[in-house]
Amino acid sequence: MKKNLKSILAWIAVIALVYIILAALINSGFLGVYYIQILMGIGISMIMAMGTNLVLGFSGQFSLGQAGFMAIGAYATAIITDFNPTYAGYYLSMVVGALLAGVVAVIVGFPTLRLKGDYLAIATLGVSEIIRIAIVNGGELTNGAAGLTGILPYSQWTTVFIFVVLILIFFMNYLRSSFGRQVISVREDEIAAEAMGVNTTKVKVMTFAIAAMTASIAGSLYVGYIGTIAPKDFTIMRSIDYLIIAVLGGLGSMTGTIVAAVVLGFLNMYLQNFSDVRMIIYSLTLILVMVFRPGGLLGTKEFSFARLFKKKTKEGRQ
Repeated sequence: MKKNLKSILAWIAVIALVYIILAALINSGFLGVYYIQILMGIGISMIMAMGTNLVLGFSGQFSLGQAGFMAIGAYATAIITDFNPTYAGYYLSMVVGALLAGVVAVIVGFPTLRLKGDYLAIATLGVSEIIRIAIVNGGELTNGAAGLTGILPYSQWTTVFIFVVLILIFFMNYLRSSFGRQVISVREDEIAAEAMGVNTTKVKVMTFAIAAMTASIAGSLYVGYIGTIAPKDFTIMRSIDYLIIAVLGGLGSMTGTIVAAVVLGFLNMYLQNFSDVRMIIYSLTLILVMVFRPGGLLGTKEFSFARLFKKKTKEGRQ
């Protein structure tokens, strides 16, 4: 219990330190509006990539449907806040979007998650495209292909920071729970897991739904700081962007996802001045990482204060 308490206090200290540093840099004017937007974009990428990693890295299901669920959250916020332009309306829209995304994920999850590999990827991509086309044909409610504009800036950098921390904590505790162990067992060997009494269909659908709800929350945060959305913002390329972050950080490592989101976020920022060769440099960087670190930056490793304290205790005894 004492070791767990030390680990929890250490994580609280790290989170508080990061927040204080960012707040000091922003309040002093060292980080302007442009850099704040970059930080918020990195935070939203973290949330999306964590959801992608949960499905692909921990449950072993190859999904390309995250952009569709992100669109559900984004449009739920845009529509509800248009009728109720308050923070109460904003957070209500976030809940409504997450619940709607969860329901859609459960409905489509039961038939599609019986597929595997490339077939599952194509099926989930199809679901994402169905959601996007439904938005395009949504009439006055979604304003069709033109999208919606004039959305008030409900999302602040502190809001994104808090949600990143809360979702990370939820995911880490979820994966360390008995149900989370079942998720990992399905990834390792689905047949063996089923033979041991694991309801693999339930595990896969629940994990898929949680990732969908996470993507919806990210969509609400996204539209809350961009201020405008259109169906073209939620194509397959957006799902692939977050898939790249998850793969680069290491499938099966939430810590790796956080690191990769920061690395790629700042890499994209610095490459803005080299628009002609930006994608070439970006792609080469990814290729080099995959060649020399095929398992990603951290593989399946997670940074743990508890493990660090345990190691120091052993060294002290020796």
